[in-house]
Amino acid sequence: MQDSKSMTGRLSRRGFIGVMGATTALAACGNGVGSQGGVSLDNRVDGTRNFLFSRYPGTQELEAKSHGVLWMPLITKAGLWVGGAYGRGALRINNVTVDYYSATKASFGLQVGAQQYAHALFFMTPDALQAFRSGAGWSAGADLEYAFLDDAGAVSASTRTSLDPVVALVYGQQGLIVGASLEGTKYTRIIP
Repeated sequence: MQDSKSMTGRLSRRGFIGVMGATTALAACGNGVGSQGGVSLDNRVDGTRNFLFSRYPGTQELEAKSHGVLWMPLITKAGLWVGGAYGRGALRINNVTVDYYSATKASFGLQVGAQQYAHALFFMTPDALQAFRSGAGWSAGADLEYAFLDDAGAVSASTRTSLDPVVALVYGQQGLIVGASLEGTKYTRIIP
């Protein structure tokens, strides 16, 4: 017979897994067909894109060189030992929305707080864009090139001359968790 302490620990883990599974199932129920979710999301993307270009004008050159940009206008990250992040955005080619995506990330370990930020993924090669669009789900890895902005809002020279297939730019950070990494974030096509 097991002692009550180990039984309680196991029930807590089972309960957590059950709650996460139920949350995922409920989220899949609202498929968004016939809703105004796309219009709302496009408006958010326009706002975050305009903010980025007005605050960091050098990013316009990065977009012009790219084959497509995934704009994620609002990612909310929170954690208390176990954390997660979620947001929705739009993939644009020539600044025209072609698909909508969600971004999810789970994390475990020492973390306390909440944060909101925006990010954009600039697909610098046609192959990188095709790989992103053709997969059932795409995960950001450690091989992402992160763009760095100087005080004048210019994209660093190393980013402008980079041969990396995907360049990530995280901006507009607000909150208590410092440093936003996209590693481990999974992107999935959605109907908003």
